[in-house]
Amino acid sequence: MNIIYDVQDKPKPSSVLIFAYQQMLAILAATIAVPLIIGNGLTPAAAMFGAGVGTLVYILFTRRKSPVFLGSSFAFIGSMVTAFAGGVSMQLGMLGLLIGALSAGLVYVVISIVVKAVGVGWIDKLMPPVVIGPTVAIIGLSLAGNAVSDLQKSSVASGAADKNSVYVALVCGLITLAVTMLCSTYGGKRLKLVPFVCGIIVGYIAASIFTVIGFAADIDAFKIINFDVFKDYMFKDGVSLQTFISVPDFTFVEAFKGTGELSASYVLTILIAYVPVAFVVFAEHIADHKNLSSVIGRDLLKEPGLSATLLGDGIGSVAGAFFGGCPNTTYGESVACVAITGNASVITIAAAAVGCMLLSFITPFVAYVNSIPSCVMGGVCIALYGFIAVSGLKMFKHVDLDKNRNLFVASVILICGIGGLSISFGEVTLTNIAVALILGILTNLMLSRSDKADAKNND
Repeated sequence: MNIIYDVQDKPKPSSVLIFAYQQMLAILAATIAVPLIIGNGLTPAAAMFGAGVGTLVYILFTRRKSPVFLGSSFAFIGSMVTAFAGGVSMQLGMLGLLIGALSAGLVYVVISIVVKAVGVGWIDKLMPPVVIGPTVAIIGLSLAGNAVSDLQKSSVASGAADKNSVYVALVCGLITLAVTMLCSTYGGKRLKLVPFVCGIIVGYIAASIFTVIGFAADIDAFKIINFDVFKDYMFKDGVSLQTFISVPDFTFVEAFKGTGELSASYVLTILIAYVPVAFVVFAEHIADHKNLSSVIGRDLLKEPGLSATLLGDGIGSVAGAFFGGCPNTTYGESVACVAITGNASVITIAAAAVGCMLLSFITPFVAYVNSIPSCVMGGVCIALYGFIAVSGLKMFKHVDLDKNRNLFVASVILICGIGGLSISFGEVTLTNIAVALILGILTNLMLSRSDKADAKNND
């Protein structure tokens, strides 16, 4: 892997701003999607601030040795919905989000203490490259449908429902993808470091041109960008201070108002919804850090250590939820951005975190992020998700696929993961990635005796 800026390197301040902006663009689409899905008073701006806080906490606990951004976790969406189920008030629901995030964070703390006591050798035995490789691959492949779906969508809900809008959106998305690839492959040192910034800017310009033509010529299919977002965010009450600066709706503000409604049964419901999911996300935590380790060329599970990354992820998740309501997790999009650009500088990640926090107060920026059409983000995500998948497949290079044991392990993980096998237990759902990883581990353990048999036969 060609790393231009290593983990401890410090790019020039002017360059850091651009690199940080790129990291933000890579993770923002998913980060703001979770509060939009949940609703009930959660806002993208608060989620941005929470993601920034969570990332800084993570960097602190990992001693500035792990270059990855933490954003809103999709794994906890079902748990978050449970917090508002049964007609509870918004305030109690918000309090439930904080209790849930705290319980999930405590799971990470407990696992971290265990790891600190027994070491990480068991991780390598339980999850060797033949298990982790295909698991990382399906993290990217399972998102392929989302990328392709977004590639064909505009941001306008009404007029652009015209079937021809699909083709216009596709053009804008492919332009974004093409510019991203060209900058990353043929650009000079600077362009290679910011291919996503270039892709999104050019894609947004192309979508803007189509949209202007669409309104001028009254062609619904050309209306790709919903410019009403700016009016809704900036001019809802006319021109005022809020047009330029506004304080995000932090979760804890409303949550503390719900303490009088709290009951033991509600707390138990929240714990049941959150705690099992934390164990699922733990498996994805390991896969993400194994992937990042292969990108930067050092084992993060040994230095700063799995106990440190778990503490950073768990406590960072609690801190992020305190402000934004959404538990955080390490983002594959961030890892892919590091890998594609060759910029592993933790300074860049920290700057992106601070940038998210500051810009969450800037109304025009929040409006701009929400106005980026789905097709443009879809073009970027094809590259990001694809790179995650390829990173996993690259881990196969040291795996002997002539052995049936390895073929079966990889086959089980890939087919179950790509096929979308998930299992639900009431409110708790094991995602396809978690199920595939668990089945892969069990298959590997079940067939582990084959190595001893092969060694005996060779003797």
